[in-house]
Amino acid sequence: MNKTAITSLISFVGLFFAQAVSAVCPVCVIGVSAGLGLARWLKIDDTITGLWIGGLTAGLIMWTIEWLNKKNIRFKGRNLLIILSYYAMVIWPLHSIEVIGNEYHTIWGMDKLILTIFIGSTAFFGFEKWYRVMRAKRGKSLFRYQKIVWAWLPLVILSIIFYFITK
Repeated sequence: MNKTAITSLISFVGLFFAQAVSAVCPVCVIGVSAGLGLARWLKIDDTITGLWIGGLTAGLIMWTIEWLNKKNIRFKGRNLLIILSYYAMVIWPLHSIEVIGNEYHTIWGMDKLILTIFIGSTAFFGFEKWYRVMRAKRGKSLFRYQKIVWAWLPLVILSIIFYFITK
């Protein structure tokens, strides 16, 4: 039996044991990992990839905190624990497979991915907060899908900037 047939059989059997997918499912994590692999295969610089990983991480942190708030789950140090946990879940695996920590993949004396993960996270978080302030003042968005545009805009702008910096 060839590999394709075995993979198909395992996938088919897996349908019978499938469970409901949660917000951050293993398939999503594999998808993000595959996206990182695809970015590396397409020779997209780590600075740009890091921006988007950072934006994704910030989004997941905010979703988790909001979900816990809705469930009224609160304890001292909760937000700090969530933030540190997410960054550990992102950075540690990349470090363990030696994507992070290579002395030749640096910019401004720092690892490209670590630096831009934090820049992307900060930009994503900042624009999200700015959107909330603007919406609270106006009572509504400036235009349709503004929240989506505000999430992507800083990452797109920073991607263009870092493209030219690293070109």
